[in-house]
Amino acid sequence: MSKILIVDDEPTIVETIETKMRREGYSVFSAASAEEGMRVFRQVKPDLMILDIMLPARSGLELCKAIRKDSKTPIIFLSARASEADRVAGLDLGADDYVIKPFNLSELAARVKAVLRRATGEKPSEVVEVAGLRIDPARHEMTQDGKALELSPKEFALLYFLARNPGQVFSRDILLDRVWGSDSFVSPRTVDVHIRWLRERIEQNPAQPEKLQTVRGVGYRFAG
Repeated sequence: MSKILIVDDEPTIVETIETKMRREGYSVFSAASAEEGMRVFRQVKPDLMILDIMLPARSGLELCKAIRKDSKTPIIFLSARASEADRVAGLDLGADDYVIKPFNLSELAARVKAVLRRATGEKPSEVVEVAGLRIDPARHEMTQDGKALELSPKEFALLYFLARNPGQVFSRDILLDRVWGSDSFVSPRTVDVHIRWLRERIEQNPAQPEKLQTVRGVGYRFAG
């Protein structure tokens, strides 16, 4: 699960973004100043930062410059400054995107997703080993207790995504977006069908699953 750090001194904006990002399936942290933002940044090592430019005492531009000295963590600026010069200045410091206040939450979420995809697309796919499963995305190989499992590409991708985030509950909509893609036009029931197929392959008793669990009214989780 990707971690997002929000640095903004307006509590209402922070709360609004936090709520939206958690619904999108992210783990969210926040800070109200550049100093606190740097402290939290070093502690949690976020996958992306949403950074307000106008902060008390020390600006978001200064914080971005400090972070860029030794980190390539994606940064999205938030700012009420809408001029082309301000945007260029922010991007020149190393920001990955620049969002103008007031902003649309869905647009911000889309930009977060796009920036994270660009950032993670260059990273090698990691092997996941959990609950007797070994999933190697680079080789597209999966074994359970040492025995090979034959899965369709979507079954493989769905199980890999859930197994990478054990204990985390994901709604059907989030799973559709992360596994099938935001541009796909498939029914949320497609997730249920693929979960059923996976249970038939990895559960000792598919009727009483221990690994792929249903959280009623919310979605699914991998209980590793």
